[in-house]
Amino acid sequence: MARKTIERNISFDDARGLYYVSMDLGRDETGKRVKQYRTYPTLQAARTGLREFLSHREQELQSPRHQMTLSQWLEYWMDTIVRPNRAETTVYAYQKIIDNHLNPALGDKPLLKLTPRDIQQYYIQVQRDAGLSSNTMRRHHDLLSSSFRAAVRQDMLAYSPMDRVEPPRSKLYEADFYNPEELKRLYSLLEGHWLELPVKLAGSLGLRREELCGLKWENVNFQRRVIYIREARTAFGATVVQKETKNRSSVRTLYMPEDIARLLAAELDRQRQFPQPSGHVVLDHKGLPYSPNALSLAFTRFVRKNNLPRVTLHGLRHSFATIASFQGVSLFDIGKALGHSTPATTGRIYTHLIDRTHEETLMKVSDALR
Repeated sequence: MARKTIERNISFDDARGLYYVSMDLGRDETGKRVKQYRTYPTLQAARTGLREFLSHREQELQSPRHQMTLSQWLEYWMDTIVRPNRAETTVYAYQKIIDNHLNPALGDKPLLKLTPRDIQQYYIQVQRDAGLSSNTMRRHHDLLSSSFRAAVRQDMLAYSPMDRVEPPRSKLYEADFYNPEELKRLYSLLEGHWLELPVKLAGSLGLRREELCGLKWENVNFQRRVIYIREARTAFGATVVQKETKNRSSVRTLYMPEDIARLLAAELDRQRQFPQPSGHVVLDHKGLPYSPNALSLAFTRFVRKNNLPRVTLHGLRHSFATIASFQGVSLFDIGKALGHSTPATTGRIYTHLIDRTHEETLMKVSDALR
């Protein structure tokens, strides 16, 4: 039999033997009632559950927090949840989104009255007016989703409006990279140049630029011929900090090829002449550790000056992955060397490697049938 109504907002499903209580959460942006259903084993429990919900709803509507705005909630969320538990770079990025976009557009709206339609319109407006990419807008979506989940956990909201918001569609990132011949030409032009060491660490070992700038001599083991990737040097705004690597998978041990070992030994000898060495491997002309942005800029200028194909310093990491794939290395092993959390991450970033694998597979089948 179908579910039948027992009394107002309570129905009984005789197939499951459960009582269903309809919880009225108000209206959405179209004026349609939004309801949530909960089940109870007995009619008495269902009546008690409905009574508690109605009481809680009435208190919520009459309490001062009913007037809390999105701006006030985001300030509380940042101070009590984000700052104590997230990296400084994440805090900085979140605060910029809040100050530059969310507060001007939605900050004055009461938290309890913010609808999915408000947020959907916000995405369209900000993307149009500020010219932000869909990938950047996805960060706005992730921030709002996280903050509203916290609001639900702390009983500020009965449900999150983000549950019914269509997220901005991320565009597939296409990595720029050098092929083996182009990378060899770059290496040839860099011989004797101060950029030779950081560029080869990126192109031959696949280091991130933050890992390049954060690498210390204490993590270079000449005897075992290995480099330990343990730290990163990251910039946010005008501030540069030394911190742990991007994630647990980024902590890794890499073999040191002969040319890399030679360059590192020569640089260590040079730095021993400094009165107060910093302990970092990659230093600027003042003997200070590089910031990632400054090192990237120096590399970009070198590429432009020598009329090389346009690629970023991070693109050398992609070049490492591409050349490794050309040599028959699996996506799993490439991801391990790069410090990716899963092979899926490697495949998502380097789709051209997967395409090449598909091509080889199809050619092998074709050859077998020829």
